[in-house]
Amino acid sequence: MSHESVRITGEQTLSDNWYVLKKYSFELRRRDGSWQAQAREVYDRGNGATILLYNLELRTVLLTRQFRIPAFVNGHSGYLIETAAGLLDNASPEVRIRQEAEEETGYRVGEVQKVFDAFMSPGSVTERVHFFIGRYQAGDRISDGGGLEHEGEDIEVLELDIDQALGMIKSGEIADGKTIMLLQYLQLHVLKPRSLMVLVAGPYRSGTDDDPALLARNVEAMEQCAAQVLAAGHFPVLGEWVALPMTRLAGSRAVGDAVYNAQFHAYAERLLERCDAVLRIGGASAGSDAMVRIAQGLGLGIYHQVEQLPALTPVALRA
Repeated sequence: MSHESVRITGEQTLSDNWYVLKKYSFELRRRDGSWQAQAREVYDRGNGATILLYNLELRTVLLTRQFRIPAFVNGHSGYLIETAAGLLDNASPEVRIRQEAEEETGYRVGEVQKVFDAFMSPGSVTERVHFFIGRYQAGDRISDGGGLEHEGEDIEVLELDIDQALGMIKSGEIADGKTIMLLQYLQLHVLKPRSLMVLVAGPYRSGTDDDPALLARNVEAMEQCAAQVLAAGHFPVLGEWVALPMTRLAGSRAVGDAVYNAQFHAYAERLLERCDAVLRIGGASAGSDAMVRIAQGLGLGIYHQVEQLPALTPVALRA
């Protein structure tokens, strides 16, 4: 085995138990033209394939959970949430991944789409993984799945909402590299953007001295922005739409009175908990900045222009 910039000078088998571990001695030509002697251990477990099964209409994905001893000995519980995967074992990637998906998930897979290949740990492992996606329906299930007991597999099948699965990447509940890659591919290239419930947050009392005309002008500015959000295909809300009527029902007689101060932001925060994103507009506003901080803690999207929202089919508004 040689290349114009690599010369293999030695090969030693260290282990041939589960898979093959070898030590290679070689010379590598550096960029300055000199040759440098090196030695590395290489683990050969063959090539593999993995697939993310998804339901576009339900916005769900099929994943698995099983025990992985390498993760366990590196400080993890060992139970990883993953896409179905397996080694090729001399089969073609397409054939093998259909078999593996059926064994693990219990779903018979039809057409599959290959999206890319990747070396997952090229510093020490030879494995090249073939990545696939494929659609599934409830009627495709032919067994409970769970893998093959004689191979030590005890696999739990999980059907998750795609947004839940993506959130589990952020929370660390999904920590498997191939699974993260395929979920993000699905999000970027396959799933249609979801219409968001967007809280439009801008100055309300700031700089008005609670003048009713100036307060109304600020609300109008936010409502004009809300109309643009709606036209962009999303659903806009204002904290003022909820909080102002509710504070009046609670007994407030004027903006800034004791009841208003005690209740206004509490109502707005409860509304925010049901939103997907915040659109922060306008100038200085302590209340709006507080909404942004809360939204960040909730993991919501933060935007500053309507154009930054995910692109959807525009909604035609009547004049």
